[in-house]
Amino acid sequence: MKILVLGYGLLGSEIVKQTNWDFISREKNNIEFTNLESYVKYLDNYDIILNCIAYTNTYDTDYKKSRDTNYIAITKLNDYCNTMNKKLVHISTDYIYANSNSDATEDDLPLISSNWYTYYKLLADEYIKLKNNNFLICRCSFKKTPFEYKNAWINQIGNFDYVDVIANLIIELIEKNITGVINVGTETKTIYDLAKKTNSQVMYSFAPSNVPNNITMNLSKLKKIIHNE
Repeated sequence: MKILVLGYGLLGSEIVKQTNWDFISREKNNIEFTNLESYVKYLDNYDIILNCIAYTNTYDTDYKKSRDTNYIAITKLNDYCNTMNKKLVHISTDYIYANSNSDATEDDLPLISSNWYTYYKLLADEYIKLKNNNFLICRCSFKKTPFEYKNAWINQIGNFDYVDVIANLIIELIEKNITGVINVGTETKTIYDLAKKTNSQVMYSFAPSNVPNNITMNLSKLKKIIHNE
């Protein structure tokens, strides 16, 4: 199966580093993700399209960029993949579970947090689930390694991890030809717990009031696939 990675940001570049899969990006190919015509010619010879592109300014109050990149562009890519019989692998976010049940599964209806990023990421997930018969949605979040900031939040818990760890899990799901929605992460921890693994000098701090404290996910499905638990 030939795989193409869309985007060469933190996650996309790490996946390419670990796999040597082909990729396209704005810098390399002068594409504009919100305009399918600008990059559709690059998709022809691939069986799986892995989308790592997103507008990640989580708390931007201008909804248009998030809507155009995180929802509308995804619907167009999804429809193309359906028409051309290609599998779509889409990177979603654990933020859709913000302050939901800490044991939230992939089948639960998440609570919508008060930002456009979460809203349009969830809309894209639901569109793919409704319109596509061959897809993989990975809900996750990841950090640059080593932890790059002087302070780390002690009051936000989740299943996030460093990008190399999350990338490796996503690669394994793709190579096993898994379909559906999968929560991708590792053991529950705070950002501060994670930061201390690679930055012994990091100091703890508290997340702003608009940041969700709990973005934990149920990882039972992932553990069954990866670890046969």
